[in-house]
Amino acid sequence: MLQDPVIRTPIAISLGAIAGALSRYYLTLWFTQIFGSAFPYGTFFINISGCFGMGFFFTLAMERLPSISPDVRLMVTTGFLGAYTTFSTYGLETINLLRTNAIMAASFYWAGSALLGIISVELGAILARLGR
Repeated sequence: MLQDPVIRTPIAISLGAIAGALSRYYLTLWFTQIFGSAFPYGTFFINISGCFGMGFFFTLAMERLPSISPDVRLMVTTGFLGAYTTFSTYGLETINLLRTNAIMAASFYWAGSALLGIISVELGAILARLGR
């Protein structure tokens, strides 16, 4: 039964998603306890580290370790990282900062997440290629 990709693939994605969602939840709680809730530090960190992880793992899996099974690739990218990163929350938190007239914080959060996210994907890819 688990040999059938129709069953195995959704299970792999689901297992990754559980781990990603729980990681996001507990990291957000931890960042809020450490830094407070005036700025969404947890979501900011999660978006940047998730983009880095996506660049690193995808490049590693496609270029350096192509023997990684498609199920494992989907478990990590679609499952774990898809549930871990929070760009929908990013949009909501940007709007909430704007609604409280925290214009500078909203601007930094909005632009910083996007720009640093893209840079982090590339840095992850570069790091994955080191030592070839």
